[in-house]
Amino acid sequence: MPKIRSTKSKKAPGGYDSIKPTLDEFDDKMKDVQSKALTKTGKKNEALWDIFRISHQRSRYIYEMYYKKKVISKDLYDWVLKNRKINANLIAKWKKQGYEHLCCVKCIQGNESNNGGTCICRVPRATLEKNEKIKFTQCVNCGCRGCASTD
Repeated sequence: MPKIRSTKSKKAPGGYDSIKPTLDEFDDKMKDVQSKALTKTGKKNEALWDIFRISHQRSRYIYEMYYKKKVISKDLYDWVLKNRKINANLIAKWKKQGYEHLCCVKCIQGNESNNGGTCICRVPRATLEKNEKIKFTQCVNCGCRGCASTD
């Protein structure tokens, strides 16, 4: 017989109190943006840009705290991942060379908006400026203005 899991998640490990105010702030911003996205008129993608931006900021905050500054413990990092407070796929890409400044995972996945390849926001600015035929202002997926690691 399978084990029955309780609905309560484990208590947060030590050190969570130091990052909790920032994560709560991101949660509040996310709630505001989600409520605005539901009522926003215009292009469907543009309504989601702020959601992608806040998700990126929250994930980048934890990434910096764990990998760069080494302020939080492995247990706390794993707990935050397990409770889905950050985007694990995005952080996994940031650890790879060439993806250090990736804005969202959607920009490297093949989909209809980027013809099955990577998004134009991944092309270095210098290359875009040389090619006069291409005019790029913002990514249609997330509103990014360019996230190539060489920029």
